[in-house]
Amino acid sequence: MNVVAALITFLTCTTVQVLSQNEHRPGYCAFYEECGRNPLLGDTLIPPIVPCRNFSQARALTGEHYKKLQEVCPMLDKGPGSTFACCSLKQLKSLDMSLTLSKALLVRCPSCAENFAHLHCINTCSPNQSQSVKVTKVMNVTSLGKTREAVVEYQAYLSTSFSDASFYSCQNVRIPATGGFAIGTMCGRYGAKLCTPQRWYDFQGDSSNGLAPLDIDFRLIKPGETEGIPEGVIPYSGRALNCNETTPSGGQVCSCQDCKSSCPVLPPPQMPPGPFRLLGTDGFFVITIIVFALLIYFFIFFLMFSCWIKSKKNQDENKVEKKGRDQKCDSVNQQVIHPSEVTCADKNSMAAQAFLSSVFQSWGTIMASYPFTVLLVSAVVVAAFAAGLMSIELTTDPVELWSAPSSRARQEKEFHDKHFGPFFRTNQLILTAPGRKGYIYDSLLFGQQNFSGLVSKELIIEMLLLQKKIQNIEFWSEDLNRTASLKDVCFAPLNPNNSSLTDCAVNSLPQYFQNSLDNINAKVNMTELGVTKEVDWRDHLIYCLSSPLSFKDITALGLSCMADYGAPVFPFLAVGGYLGDEYTNAEAFILTFSLNNYPRTHVKYNVAMQWEKEFLKIVQDYQRDPTANFTFAYMAERSLEDEINRTTAEDIPIFMISYAVIFVYIAVALGEYSSWRRILVDSKFLVGFGGILVVGCSVLASMGFYSWIGIPSSLVILQVVPFLVLAVGADNIFIFVLEYQRDVRKPNETREQQIGRVLGNVAPSMLLCSLSESVCFFLGALSTMPAVKSFALYAALAVLMDFVLQMTSFVALLSLDARRQDNNRCELLCCVTVSAKKSDKPNEGFLLPLMRNYYAPVLLNQYIRFIVMVVFIFMFSGSLYLMFHVTVGLDQELAMPKGSYMLDYFQYLYKYLEVGVPVYFVTKKGFNFTTEEGMNAVCSSVGCDQFSMTQKIQYAANYPELSYIGISSNSWVDDFIDWLNPGSRCCRLYSFGPNAGKFCSADKSPFLCGRKCMAKPSDGVLRPTVEEFNRFLPHFLGNRPDLQCPKGGLGAYDTAVVKDESGEIIASRFMAYHTPLTNSQEFTAALLKARELAFEITKRMKNVSGTSPDFEVFPYTVTNVFYEQYLTIVPEGLFNISLCLLPTFVVCCLLLGLDLRSGLLNLITIIMITVDTVGVMTLWDIHYNAVALINLVTAVGISVEFVSHMTRSFALSTKSTRVERAKEATANMGSAVFAGVAMTNLPGILVLAFAKAQLIQIFFFRLNLVITLLGMAHGLIFLPVVLSYLGPGVNKAVLLQIQQEQTKTRQELELTNSMRQFYDNMNFEDSETNKEPHSNVTQAPMYTKDPSPSTEHEQEENIDWF
Repeated sequence: MNVVAALITFLTCTTVQVLSQNEHRPGYCAFYEECGRNPLLGDTLIPPIVPCRNFSQARALTGEHYKKLQEVCPMLDKGPGSTFACCSLKQLKSLDMSLTLSKALLVRCPSCAENFAHLHCINTCSPNQSQSVKVTKVMNVTSLGKTREAVVEYQAYLSTSFSDASFYSCQNVRIPATGGFAIGTMCGRYGAKLCTPQRWYDFQGDSSNGLAPLDIDFRLIKPGETEGIPEGVIPYSGRALNCNETTPSGGQVCSCQDCKSSCPVLPPPQMPPGPFRLLGTDGFFVITIIVFALLIYFFIFFLMFSCWIKSKKNQDENKVEKKGRDQKCDSVNQQVIHPSEVTCADKNSMAAQAFLSSVFQSWGTIMASYPFTVLLVSAVVVAAFAAGLMSIELTTDPVELWSAPSSRARQEKEFHDKHFGPFFRTNQLILTAPGRKGYIYDSLLFGQQNFSGLVSKELIIEMLLLQKKIQNIEFWSEDLNRTASLKDVCFAPLNPNNSSLTDCAVNSLPQYFQNSLDNINAKVNMTELGVTKEVDWRDHLIYCLSSPLSFKDITALGLSCMADYGAPVFPFLAVGGYLGDEYTNAEAFILTFSLNNYPRTHVKYNVAMQWEKEFLKIVQDYQRDPTANFTFAYMAERSLEDEINRTTAEDIPIFMISYAVIFVYIAVALGEYSSWRRILVDSKFLVGFGGILVVGCSVLASMGFYSWIGIPSSLVILQVVPFLVLAVGADNIFIFVLEYQRDVRKPNETREQQIGRVLGNVAPSMLLCSLSESVCFFLGALSTMPAVKSFALYAALAVLMDFVLQMTSFVALLSLDARRQDNNRCELLCCVTVSAKKSDKPNEGFLLPLMRNYYAPVLLNQYIRFIVMVVFIFMFSGSLYLMFHVTVGLDQELAMPKGSYMLDYFQYLYKYLEVGVPVYFVTKKGFNFTTEEGMNAVCSSVGCDQFSMTQKIQYAANYPELSYIGISSNSWVDDFIDWLNPGSRCCRLYSFGPNAGKFCSADKSPFLCGRKCMAKPSDGVLRPTVEEFNRFLPHFLGNRPDLQCPKGGLGAYDTAVVKDESGEIIASRFMAYHTPLTNSQEFTAALLKARELAFEITKRMKNVSGTSPDFEVFPYTVTNVFYEQYLTIVPEGLFNISLCLLPTFVVCCLLLGLDLRSGLLNLITIIMITVDTVGVMTLWDIHYNAVALINLVTAVGISVEFVSHMTRSFALSTKSTRVERAKEATANMGSAVFAGVAMTNLPGILVLAFAKAQLIQIFFFRLNLVITLLGMAHGLIFLPVVLSYLGPGVNKAVLLQIQQEQTKTRQELELTNSMRQFYDNMNFEDSETNKEPHSNVTQAPMYTKDPSPSTEHEQEENIDWF
């Protein structure tokens, strides 16, 4: 028995050895024919049909069998009668179906598709199959009642020369719809980034991927290596095509986008220009130093030259007695003026002042004489204007505020929204769970993976429950007259017409589990490489984060990665805060609900707004829930507008307090307070209230007028214009009232005449400022920015109305108040009188003596003047340097109040999101997409132009740090061509029946749809004819993507192509993504780069024959309308400010009688204030933007108040020297300006520091404080000093007039003295003759005119205020 057993054992071993040696022979098959379904697999994406174990010779192919091989595996064709293969006709058909599914993603690159087919044809059909394949596992399979041995696993041996070349030919093939790589969906858990040849083949041979019918263990063997290779096995080493090679069947080389080797050699993009440099350092700093040195040099040269001229003149005059020597050699001698010395300019100046004073004096007298009539008429006029407020339109839409209708971005937005609809409304949560400890998960399939504490089953389920709660929002809609829900307003890309809740686009991590708790909780044991382990939600998540387009994962769970609404969820839209592609280590979940963005006039607009309101309620309630495990930020589309409106309402009390403080100050500061007993008589509470009322009425009249004519207002106007008009109005009120209080009524002069005379003295100065400001603002309305334009219009009319009402209503109010004061009646108790009489002396208050006796002498000291000039030149030069470094832009979070939930959202957004906003490259009408040349100019697949539209976008995406393009664009043209490819199942026609010849979708049976839409091209470059293009494009756009046809255009492209009635494409778009943009500077730079790219694309596409000359490609991003202004805001600002500066010079010159020097000094001082303001903006981190520009225009207006009054007062002074004239102007007018402008603005501005809105704190508190302080410093410090050096000379016409009046007075005095002497002599003679003791000489004094104190005082007064 033992001998027999040993013999049997020996024979068995020998037989096995012989069989083993004979299993791998040339011309033999390892398996053949189909045996049935793989018993090891359950539900799969395609039937898992496995071959029968059959070691036999390869079969010769003939007839239909041979033709099918030529179609599926042309690389095995050796010609009729010479072709052998190891696959049956059934196997060829199954292989064809399997390849069709995979090649749909690879068909863009013919050599890649060829190599992919080559690999599987060798494994399945090679006549030498047994030499490269080793069967490792067989099972009995029963099919149709017949049991056979089937192969369920084998090893395939490939030489790395073939395997690596095949992999690299496919490595860069893209999926246009997503911008990603096709290989990313074919490499399992590794994705495109970590995919290698071995990993690529491992995925293809993994039966758990839902496509492979059995397990294939690919062994990649290096050339010359023999270790580990079974005896008789020869690794397949056929030649794989490179991606830049043509295929044997005539297919062209792959495009640059799919094959780097095909790309032309391009120079690297030009780096952005570096900072401006001179002499190795900051160029602007060098220029500033030069400017400072030159200004100081010219100033010192002027002083030295001036002293030299004066010194030489003194020597020539031989020490002639001089009058009015200046402290710094700039004396002005008072000399006898000959009429011939008076210039035309002096005459014009005097005539202009005389005319204006006369007109305003008469006007003031009339207004003061009929106060009640004037007040009544003024009230009627204001009421008529203000009635327009009933139809006021308040613009709150940021687009309407900051983007001009004629601007490029606005027109592009209107074009996009008209043809494609507005960009959908975003409602988003960014959820984190700080403090939770991460862990390492040891996956059976994917090895050790890092998981953050956030990515846990508990938190995913909690997020899903919150998501479902939001999805199930229901509310009563008055607009729809029924209960509304998310499905009524949601963005449903795959079913837009009859949406259900599961059709709504909700992007979140639970969508990888189709929002199913069962799928999240699912777990199953799985064996891999002999190791059995449990797989669960983590394995599925790891796979889906790498392959979001998969319909089935590679785990035993067999779950899809697609969202429940049928589209993929890309990981960068589901998680955030990760490095590289470590998605499972993310720090944030992103939950996004997308709604349709209806026009404001659409019935569903209010429904969407109401849904978002309910959304915010749920989210805020959840945030307050102490059991919630998330720390998160959130926003709704309506949040920005809601928060701006909320903070505006909350800050109204702050503005009211500000106005109240200003009112109290004016009422108190205008009082005379000569005695405690007369305090209620001399107070000016009602006058101050009347002044505030005049300002308010002017603003209301301006707003009402523009409402009448249909120019909308805005919150900026409501906040800025009253402050501006108050600054102007308060200054004029103080100048007028203080001048009246300092004046003494002349003998026989009525109260009304005194008021008219005082008005005649000050009204020209008020006219100068008001007219300058009004014209300034009217010219500012030439701005293209709607907010700046409307502000300028409202401000211009308000300032003009304020002046008119001051010349009418306020004069009447002052007249009534003067009448009350003259009658010693109390202000608030008019029936009560006091016994204390008003002093006859003029009331100078305390400010005028202080400035006259202390401030002006100190300021205009010869040493202080020099120091002031040096300091202000230094300030100007430093500010000039800082001005070149001011930050341009406005970050959107500044529009939010402190404590707003939107500030948290912006912080989370910038911290966690890893991709930027979508950018669409939009084509206009005029390009023919239907021609081959037209398609090649757009597409990026095989046969396309190397510098086509989508290829240029790809080139830009290769340099994201320069182009700001993070993800290249999709392309409906490319996917349409791939969809038409006969190698896929997407486009087929019914073979017979009533629908014969009509389009047949991919889900229909191949038996019904045997015809392809297009024949396979010989060169591999598929291009439809014009007829085919127009016929099949609608089917492509309406085809829902699925496993059978992943290239369907529904959802991705159905709204991306717009045709007119004739079928011409009049608009289309291609979507890419920006890199993450975190501030306005990056948004602006991204817009500029996108436009440059679009311009280059347009220029290239215009070379295509038949393209219209006005054809254009433009980039569209939803944020462009907000950030376009920053491309032009610097020249726009310079233009607007220059327009505002022009009238300050012209009006000053004209109203001072063509006094060019005064106008020039006026202009220079205002320019310095503006430049210094921008410099301080840089230091105080105030960005330059449209809001800042409005304030800078306002700064010019307020600067006019600080400067023009002083300039005019100096120009009209007749003191002997410039220093004395500067002292007089500083004391008399400077005190009124300080009290009227500086001290009126400052209290109100300081109150704004308590506002909640950051915009108000920065651009109204900080900036207005800077403007007021700099205006005060320049107007009350710098201007008096510069006038003392460079101010205009004394008007010789005025001096001549004074000289003539003095001569006339002397002559009258001499005549009077002569007559007195004559009468004295006559009286003496009569006395001697008649001997009368009492002579009547009492009439003599009536002819006496004492010229000393009173006459000189009146003369001086007339000179000062002429």
